[in-house]
Amino acid sequence: MKKVSFRNDILPLKDTLYRLALRITLDSVEAEDIVQETMIKVWNRREQWQEIESIEAFTLTICRNLSLDYLKKKGNQNEPFEEIDRETPDKSLTPYEHIIQKDRVQTVKFIINSLPEKQRSCVQLRDFEGKAYKEIADIMGITEQQVKVNIFRARQTIKQKFQEIDSYGL
Repeated sequence: MKKVSFRNDILPLKDTLYRLALRITLDSVEAEDIVQETMIKVWNRREQWQEIESIEAFTLTICRNLSLDYLKKKGNQNEPFEEIDRETPDKSLTPYEHIIQKDRVQTVKFIINSLPEKQRSCVQLRDFEGKAYKEIADIMGITEQQVKVNIFRARQTIKQKFQEIDSYGL
């Protein structure tokens, strides 16, 4: 068995955990708290690390469950997700094209945030985190087929709603 190190194996997951918690809760402050609580829970189970097949999947599962618990407590009254646009502007775009691109990104974020939680989580883990279907299935506690179905449905919904919004008024 591989020796698991908190510093080398678990601590580097903090950004991934934050993005997952943020995508589920849509609350940056709460996402930070969930990541901290996740790290504490993982640390408290350090005696079992050697028995765990994938420490990353284990950690992401704890984070997801804590995020879902937060939603249950909150009553699922989510505010819109306002993420700071950290992208540097593309120098080849005109100011008008840059505004159009930024508006489209905002539209896609809005559509993703309106998806059901399972679809939103699957898309986050697959498209933004680059996880394999099997890993997502392990993290979410569903089958690989259900993961594929959720991602397919989410992408179809995103495409359909984006086209509706983009062609509105034309």
